[in-house]
Amino acid sequence: MIVITAPTGQIGRQVLDALLDSGQPVRVIARDPGRLAPKVREHAEVVQGSHGDPEVLAEAFKGADSVLWLVPPNPGADDIANHYLGFTRPACDAVKAQGVERVVGVTSLGRGYPRHAGQLSPAFAMDAMIEGTGVGYRALAMPYFMENLLHQARTIRDEGMFVMPNTADRTLAIVATRDIAAAAARLLADDSWDGQDTVPVISPDSLSPRGMAQVMTEALGRPVRYQQADHDAYKATMTRYGMSEAWAQGLIDMADAQSDGIYDREQQALAAPAPTNFRQWCEEVLRPAVLA
Repeated sequence: MIVITAPTGQIGRQVLDALLDSGQPVRVIARDPGRLAPKVREHAEVVQGSHGDPEVLAEAFKGADSVLWLVPPNPGADDIANHYLGFTRPACDAVKAQGVERVVGVTSLGRGYPRHAGQLSPAFAMDAMIEGTGVGYRALAMPYFMENLLHQARTIRDEGMFVMPNTADRTLAIVATRDIAAAAARLLADDSWDGQDTVPVISPDSLSPRGMAQVMTEALGRPVRYQQADHDAYKATMTRYGMSEAWAQGLIDMADAQSDGIYDREQQALAAPAPTNFRQWCEEVLRPAVLA
């Protein structure tokens, strides 16, 4: 039995579809089962509740062989570390109590980075907590998600620009969520592995935000430029839209770490890049969103 957390999120949903299509036995944890696709409600077991709830986890992990573990973002959280570890601690207790053999977690590249890295640092603490249980663990280590740019589809369409706090000419490792999901599904369906390891999933691109703007321009057939956000203005904008100060500051700290090369070592050592490059993603995913 494979358990999927966050099954309606952009990664969990794609992993779930792949596993159901291959006939794997799947159980999902969902706060609102009504948000699940009809195919999921028909073919997967559903445990209703939050995967931060120990009782829900005990029920969902009973008899499970493998678990996909994702901590959902909470832009309103006042303490990012408490948010990540508050979810993960009861999951670790349930993994041990229920005898789960393997966990696949979605985390970040750059473990071992010596400075605070915003939302990335709690992800590394999450990895260490899961590894401390002794369970077989594969940490899918991610860079910047291409799908983050979909939040700016209207700005790209109407103003011909996108905005980030990252340094304009500093290379930023990126990945498409479909490649993350494919890697996760393969690992969850494979019962032959054990031990603990990190699995980087990175696109073949080597682009700065300014270089990404050039690719967008060519793929969309319209001018797109990159605007590097002033940190104070970026934080003020995020909090004005309801984000906590801690979460907004974490995004800035994460961007600073990215500009400081937190992803560089693993990107440079990558032997087999993920299949989706940025141009392909722009043509297949971003372009329809911008032109909708």
